[in-house]
Amino acid sequence: MTLLLDLFNGLPDIARLMLVLSAIAAAGLAFGQIKVKGVGLGIGGVLFAGLAAGHIAKQVGVDFDHHVLHFLREFGLILFVYTIGIQVGPGFFAALRRSGLTLNLLAAALVLLGVLTAAAIHLIADVPLPAVLGVFSGAVTNTPSLGAAQQILQEVGASEADISTPSLGYAVAYPFGILGILITMGLVRFVFRIDPVAEAEAFEKKRKAEVENLETLDVAVRNPAVVGTALKDIHLFGDLGVMASRMLREGRLQVPHPDTTIQPGDVFHLVGPRTKLEKMKAYLGQESDVTLTTKGTDMRWDRLVVTNEHVLGKTIAQLNLADTHRVVVSRVNRAGVELVPNPALHLQFGDIVTAIGRPADLQKVAPLLGNSQKRLQQVEFIPVFIGILLGVILGSIPLYVPGMPAPLKLGLAGGPLVAAIVLARIGHIGPLVWFMPPAANLALREIGIVMFLAVVGFLSGGRFLETLVHGDGLAWMGYGVLVTLVPLLIVGFYARVVKKLNYLTICGLLSGSMTDPPALAFANAMSPSEAPALAYATVYPLVMCLRILSPQLLVLFLW
Repeated sequence: MTLLLDLFNGLPDIARLMLVLSAIAAAGLAFGQIKVKGVGLGIGGVLFAGLAAGHIAKQVGVDFDHHVLHFLREFGLILFVYTIGIQVGPGFFAALRRSGLTLNLLAAALVLLGVLTAAAIHLIADVPLPAVLGVFSGAVTNTPSLGAAQQILQEVGASEADISTPSLGYAVAYPFGILGILITMGLVRFVFRIDPVAEAEAFEKKRKAEVENLETLDVAVRNPAVVGTALKDIHLFGDLGVMASRMLREGRLQVPHPDTTIQPGDVFHLVGPRTKLEKMKAYLGQESDVTLTTKGTDMRWDRLVVTNEHVLGKTIAQLNLADTHRVVVSRVNRAGVELVPNPALHLQFGDIVTAIGRPADLQKVAPLLGNSQKRLQQVEFIPVFIGILLGVILGSIPLYVPGMPAPLKLGLAGGPLVAAIVLARIGHIGPLVWFMPPAANLALREIGIVMFLAVVGFLSGGRFLETLVHGDGLAWMGYGVLVTLVPLLIVGFYARVVKKLNYLTICGLLSGSMTDPPALAFANAMSPSEAPALAYATVYPLVMCLRILSPQLLVLFLW
């Protein structure tokens, strides 16, 4: 053992640190995969491996530069929240309109319940307020809250001992803060016998139902009033939600143009929502007995992916494919949702366009749109680092609130998250494209959260057992359990029983309300759905502000 320790100490500092963090990551991930009755710690296992490593390191006298550890911790957190923002950005604002108010009210209620529980512990159990502040911050796994608590204690003239006490309460309560969220998720799942895969399918079905499904209908012209009218004049080129994607005239299948005038006997293949198709059928004539298929004709359809930066942001009308290339766009698939190609629809990177025309014409249109599968798999790192840069700047902007002794900040967790959401929603700025292949996004996200948890565990492990065994550590841990579980269980069960929310959305709500990336990673691992991440991102900005305000209010009212 001594020989191994001597060999270890003889290595360069960075090599020693990487050895320890790699061992923590490998052991923690393996530990997290151990399941009891189908439930395991998942990514949270890395935290407990870090705690064990930190304790061992203190016993054998191994230490590292804390500035380096803090950098690795914060950089891992930035990677995690940034990739989450990039993932949920395209659908975030739609989700905010649909359920943002409900989720944010539930999140605010969860924060308020935590504050009331902490205040009750101080008043009833007579626990010193500095310890309560630390327990509160650790129990809700919010480091900025701890910083705000220490800052406000300094502002009110607390002693050095009181100012340092919150960090001990934080270290004791933090591990169960993460575990408590997992327990709550597990209890909600167990009590209501929930299948996460079925919940993911239900979420996707509901999300797609909120966007009208596109169907097709072949309509024969029988109304003499429309004869001689151009398609664009009766809104058959997508501007009102119905698209004429092909036309049969005198037995020959053709590509219609906006200026095509209707003739008696024309048959149109229409694409759009069922209700609008029925209205257009009633206006034009009747459903055709002839099916307008491309089989056996000189026309075909193809799916082309938008990857050419020169067409990003351009509208369907600006491309004018029907007139310039005799190709019609019948639908656009964006992030799994099918859209009618309205002339004003702006194309985004990764859009899948269904195009109809002759093979030669489609071959000309394909390079115009890009249609490069290789480009879809490439990660553009310049936009990644520009996004992180903007996120760090955004997180560092102080927000001054009257009556508060210190300004509010989104911090290194909130800033990159908000920046990534906005940039992913914008899609591109000039040649800069904020799109990341799912596999690359997942890899960077996992590396980030593993790095963050490994360092957090290692830094807390050295004093964790000491705080537990000596003094009031065990009592503080018990109080931390209350601060963690009481709000989570009340809001979790209320969200399912009363609000009938999707289980994966509830997991994201609970994770975001505790500003806890590891819990979100655990929820993501249950099913490949965006539901947890969308809910997390929806409540995170408000909750971060409330978590920073909470200890300041506790001190102002109870000091």
